[in-house]
Amino acid sequence: MLDDSSPAGPDRRNFVSKAASIVLGGLAVIVAPVAGLLTVFDPLRRKGDTRGLVRVTSLAALPEGGEPRKFPVLDTLVDAWNRTDNVPVGSVYVQRTGPDTVRVLNSVCPHLGCSVGFNAATRGYFCPCHKSRFALDGAIADPNSPSPRAMDALDAMVKDGEVWVKFQNFRKGSPDKIPV
Repeated sequence: MLDDSSPAGPDRRNFVSKAASIVLGGLAVIVAPVAGLLTVFDPLRRKGDTRGLVRVTSLAALPEGGEPRKFPVLDTLVDAWNRTDNVPVGSVYVQRTGPDTVRVLNSVCPHLGCSVGFNAATRGYFCPCHKSRFALDGAIADPNSPSPRAMDALDAMVKDGEVWVKFQNFRKGSPDKIPV
């Protein structure tokens, strides 16, 4: 005879559905925060903005031993999530000093950051803001110049007839050439 008072056994029919809901719920709880953290920390995982060499002009555009010419520097800017190509980041004076050599100077005055112009009559550079004068090689031409240092020379190389420059700006008003 069967006794109806005995307790019923565990319901095994719902075990698979309960186990699946626990696994899927656990995955949802873990995946969402991990995806959010990866999105937030994505800029930290990327390489920093290490500017390399930027193409400025062709060597053929510069007469050997001629006057310096001013060229814009176009580079790729990368912030946390955006990348923008061909953005003007500054300008440089490029002078061809030999068959395959160039002199490159940042066109910004080291005193306060004004734009320096080239004066063909005096064969030198002139800052209109505080009357700083610089020689053709970027050295300070006037001992009374308010500029704390010479114009900032930049690393450059000529490769396959193209002039490549490592463009960077430096702290203004400082006698030391400190990159910013």
